[in-house]
Amino acid sequence: MTNIRSILVVAVLIGTVRMIPVKNSDEQSAQKWYEEYNERAQEVFYANTIAAWKYNTNITNETQAAQIFASLVTANFSIEAAKNASNYNWQQFTNATLKRLFSKVTNIGSDALGKVDQAKLKQLKELASEMETIYSEGKVCRNNTCYSLEPDLTRIMAQSRDYNELLWAWIGWRDQVGEKERSKYIPFVTLLNEAAVANNYSNAADDWISSYDMPSEEFKELMFGLYRELRPLYQELHAYVRRKLKEEYGVDKFPSSGHIPAHLLGNMWAQTWGNLLDFVQPYNRTSVDVTPAMIQQGYNALRMFNVSEEFFTSLGLEKMPQSFWDNSMITKPANRSVVCHASAWDFYNQKDFRIKMCTDITMEDLITIHHEMGHIQYFLQYKDQPVSFRDGANPGFHEAVGDVLALSVSTPGHLKKIGLLKTVQDDYEADINYMLSIALDKIAFLPFGYLMDAYRWSIFSGETKMDDLNKKWWQLRECLQGISPPLSRPKTSFDAGAKYHIPANVPYIRYFISVILQFQLHEKLCEVANQTGPLHKCDIYQSKEAGAVLGDMLKLGSSKPWPEALEIITGTSKLSASSLVKYFKPLIDWLKANNTGHRVGWDMDTCPFSATTTAPPSGHSTGTVPSSGQSTESGPTGTNGLSTSTSIGNSCGTGFSLILVLCTVKYTFSPYI
Repeated sequence: MTNIRSILVVAVLIGTVRMIPVKNSDEQSAQKWYEEYNERAQEVFYANTIAAWKYNTNITNETQAAQIFASLVTANFSIEAAKNASNYNWQQFTNATLKRLFSKVTNIGSDALGKVDQAKLKQLKELASEMETIYSEGKVCRNNTCYSLEPDLTRIMAQSRDYNELLWAWIGWRDQVGEKERSKYIPFVTLLNEAAVANNYSNAADDWISSYDMPSEEFKELMFGLYRELRPLYQELHAYVRRKLKEEYGVDKFPSSGHIPAHLLGNMWAQTWGNLLDFVQPYNRTSVDVTPAMIQQGYNALRMFNVSEEFFTSLGLEKMPQSFWDNSMITKPANRSVVCHASAWDFYNQKDFRIKMCTDITMEDLITIHHEMGHIQYFLQYKDQPVSFRDGANPGFHEAVGDVLALSVSTPGHLKKIGLLKTVQDDYEADINYMLSIALDKIAFLPFGYLMDAYRWSIFSGETKMDDLNKKWWQLRECLQGISPPLSRPKTSFDAGAKYHIPANVPYIRYFISVILQFQLHEKLCEVANQTGPLHKCDIYQSKEAGAVLGDMLKLGSSKPWPEALEIITGTSKLSASSLVKYFKPLIDWLKANNTGHRVGWDMDTCPFSATTTAPPSGHSTGTVPSSGQSTESGPTGTNGLSTSTSIGNSCGTGFSLILVLCTVKYTFSPYI
């Protein structure tokens, strides 16, 4: 059995963080208390992470039970520590750092459920583990052969151009995984909301958003504003890709509403479309997908990780410790079930950091490796911070670090430097091909990155009823993403559960933020690296100056509010999409010209928006509704020079408030001019 004894020893430590007299205001005493807490927390968190790692890399009943036990031990440690910390009058501390440390100790997330009901906390942990097991062990079978998600179904979705085979894989995964999770997800949400209330939040959405140091409604308005600002670019990309897909599969496979069938976009969730590059690339130039070159050159998982590490060290950043190479799981084991979803792990002892990934030899996975190694680099940079500050400035920062370097790695110039491209074609057509390849991953992702949490916020708030889980999911995907299910989906299905982050209960808005933030960071790092050309050609490889600026921000962890961390590296405290728009400006112009005479957008007959989910608060300006025959391009123009799309939100009328609004306004589309 997993080393339960060591975890039990850790459990004894729960009582060793000193009890404090009621409302002590002595900051020197508080500092000493925190130092004791920090020492104990590292031991408890390490034991918990070991148990979680063993489960994730070897799914058995034994490792599952050990993981649940360890998570309960950790929860009770956190509950006790929060209780003791609350005996200090920490809100009145003059030491800002100490005050921030105590605010983090007392905000214990869903573990707060244990304060009111230990049995319910155990049930919450069990349901979470059961859903993750369903997802990780899911298989779709035909002709006596069963296919796992990674790599089997993932390869089919990426490589097949057979409409019916894609349909089989798409439906099979949802029926095998989502439907089984539904009966567990419903009570899980109830418990998660009870935990949020115990943690002094109105519901789980507000608890999640607390990670961003902003009031919940202000944060939602910021996210909606960024989504709306970038929506016109997404619509142009959507229109172009839809046209190419119709050429590939036939017009008869597409609904007249303008939506794209969700199984045709090269990805199980239609979240990124990079696997379509082979037939949407407009010009006959050397492909920037270097997967064939990687295979020809005998790349394996270890070599891919070595290439990634070398990029980080070329910037003067940290090497991976030997324990990383000794303990990470970078290929899928043949003899046991594992959670294949790629993830980076901090074991809280300042020396043990690992990645878990079922690596496939593709350019897509090479980029994913840089993403995960970015997490590890963040861990290494802030490892000497107090344990409460060992996190990103906000969750989106953690996701952006590796991706900002991947913007350099994926440039044709860099791929030539590392021997994966023989020549670089430096002309307008090659540039458009390259920017399109990046847009298929970054721009295509934006509405999905936004709606994943908009969906769950609506569930947590009670706006979406449990009987409507699948209905709301497809309303949001049809309205925001312009995709539709290839076949009518049953009301009793739970298609959202086919995406890992839903059963694993991982907040997702961080990835939406990351896409915007990485371009903002990229522009600044390119400037520091003295790269004077277009942003899409910038490669900061070997720039120690850029590495120093990035490293200074990473070392802060979460010790400062995220706007301060952002200002350190960019000179501004505001999250902005202007760098992303600047990066893609040539492609934006090309798409507009290429889409002339073709439909841009899709029908939006039943679009659910409310003040608590996807739309801004009542009274916030969102533009005007076009009358029949009026072009959406005639709406207000944003500061980035893009014409903003028709408003979604106030277009539904004044009956907005906190209820589900079904928009009966249908968009009318005209060519961009």
